[in-house]
Amino acid sequence: MSAERLDPATIEIVRRRLEAVAEEMQAVMLRSAVSPIVREANDASASLFLPDGTVMAQSISLPLLLGCLMPAVARMLRDFPVEEMRPGDVYLMNDPYDGGTHIPDVSLMVPVFAEGRVIALAGTILHHQDLGGLTPGSLPTTSTEIFQEGLRLPPLRLAREGVSDPQILRIIALNTRTPDAFAWDLEAQIAACRVAATRMEELAGRHGADALTAMMQELVRRAEAATRAAIRAIPDGSWTYEDALDNDGIELDREVPIRVRVTVEGDAITFDFTGTSPQVRGPVNAAPAGVMAGCFFALRAVTGPDIPNNGGCARPLRVVLPEGSLLNPRMPAPLNARTGTVKLLTNAILGALAQALPDRIPAANSGCSTVMALSGRRADGSARVVTEVLAGGSGGSAQGPGVHGVSTDVGNTMNLPVEAMETDAPVRVHHWRVRRGSGGAGLHPGGCGIDREYEVLRGPLTLTFRGERHFHAARGSAGGGDGRVAEAWVVRNDGRREAVRSKLTTVLNTGDRLLMGTAGAGGWGPTT
Repeated sequence: MSAERLDPATIEIVRRRLEAVAEEMQAVMLRSAVSPIVREANDASASLFLPDGTVMAQSISLPLLLGCLMPAVARMLRDFPVEEMRPGDVYLMNDPYDGGTHIPDVSLMVPVFAEGRVIALAGTILHHQDLGGLTPGSLPTTSTEIFQEGLRLPPLRLAREGVSDPQILRIIALNTRTPDAFAWDLEAQIAACRVAATRMEELAGRHGADALTAMMQELVRRAEAATRAAIRAIPDGSWTYEDALDNDGIELDREVPIRVRVTVEGDAITFDFTGTSPQVRGPVNAAPAGVMAGCFFALRAVTGPDIPNNGGCARPLRVVLPEGSLLNPRMPAPLNARTGTVKLLTNAILGALAQALPDRIPAANSGCSTVMALSGRRADGSARVVTEVLAGGSGGSAQGPGVHGVSTDVGNTMNLPVEAMETDAPVRVHHWRVRRGSGGAGLHPGGCGIDREYEVLRGPLTLTFRGERHFHAARGSAGGGDGRVAEAWVVRNDGRREAVRSKLTTVLNTGDRLLMGTAGAGGWGPTT
C-alpha cells in the first residue's frame, strides 16, 4: 500500500507505537538483567530496524549504544540475509573491528515475522560485566592490543528456530569470569527482542504488513527531509574545534588531541576529523561504530527533538575518519576505553557548531564518564565484578545553568546507588555528594561534578580506574569560565597517598580508600 493513501494521523500513531515498542524492549531488558551495571546503571539500549538494517525507532537510553547498534545490525545482515531467516532465530556479535564498539558490548538481533516474511528486526546491545581479558571487567587500562581485552565474537547465529547453539554458549562461558551473569543478561536481551516481535506482529495484524511497511518507510523519508531542512537553517560555513584526552593509559604524560572541522553546505553537513591524533598504544582508540554514534548524537542535538529518531536523520551526514587515526585505528590497536574519546569528539563537534549557533549550543559538558571496576573473590571462590560509572556536570547555556552530576551527551547511565554498591562489593561508601565549585563560572554556571569515597572492607580487590579531564578542563562559552578538572587518589591503609593520573590498574587491600572528584562543566556568558 502506498503511504500517500494513509491518513497522516495514522502514520503519527504508528510512529508513537513503534517508539513505545522500543521503550518496552528497554524496560524488559533492565528489569530482567542481573548485573549492577545494567539493572542499576541502565548500561543497555534497544531499537527497532527495517529489514534492510535502517533504524526505525530507538528507546530513550544511551546514545552511544544506540548509535553503535546500527552498524552492528548492518554487519550481521551481511552474513545472515533476511531471506534465510526463520522465526525464533537469534544473532549476536561484539567484534569492535567488524561492526562492534568494544568487547563488553554484545549486540543481539532477532527477526520479526508477519504474514510469512520478515517485516522488522529487533535489536539490543548490553554492556556485559566481563568477557575475559587482562583485568576483570574487560576494561584494562594498560592493554596495548585488542587480544588483551577479551573474547571477540564475529556475527554468529546463536539460535535457529528457537533452539540455541550450546557450543557457542560453552565457548563464551569459558571466556568470562562471570558466566552466570553473562547467561542471565543475554537472556534479558533475548526476552526484550521477543517482546518486540509480539508487539510488531500485533501492529501488523491491525494495519496489514504491507501498510505497516509503507508507513515505516514514510517515517524514514520524513525524518531525512526534516533533518535536511534543519541543516539548511544553519548558516553555511566551516568551523573547527580541538580538545584532548589526558593520555592513552600507557604514556601518562602525553596528551592525545582530537580535532574536528564541521562544514555546512546547504542541506548537508560534514564532520572531518583530519588532524586528530594517530592511533595510540593505549586503549583509548575508538572503533568507527562508536565515532559514528557520537556524530549521530551531535547531529540530532542541533536538528531538534521533534524529528522522528530513525535512520533518515543520518542520511545528510558525511564523516571523514583518516585511516590509522585515533578514531579509525588499524588492527590490533586496543580500544576498550573508547567512551571518553567518543564523549570528547562529541563535545568537539558541538564546540565547533557553537561558533555558528552560540545561543543554541551549551558550553562544554564535563566530557568524562569515569569508570571504576572492583573485582575479587567471594567466600565460595566465585568471581565478583562490580562496575560503577560516575558522571560530571552539563554545560551552562543561554537557557540556564548546567546540571550537577548528570551523564551528558552520548552517555545516559545512572549512578549506582550506594546500597547496591555496598551489597555487591565489600566496600563502604563514605560519601556521595556534589563537588561544589567545580562548575565553570558565568551568567549561567556550568554543572558541578561529584565527589565519592570508597573504603575496602575486605581485600584484596583489583581496581580498574578509567577517568578523563584530569588535565584539560571543559571550556566555557560566550565569556563563561572553564570547569574544574577531575582528581582522584588512592589512600593506603598506612596513610600513603597516591595520585591517580586519570587511568590506573592496581590492587586495593583492606582499609585502602579511593577518593575521586569528577570534572565540572563550562559556564556560559560573563558574570557581569
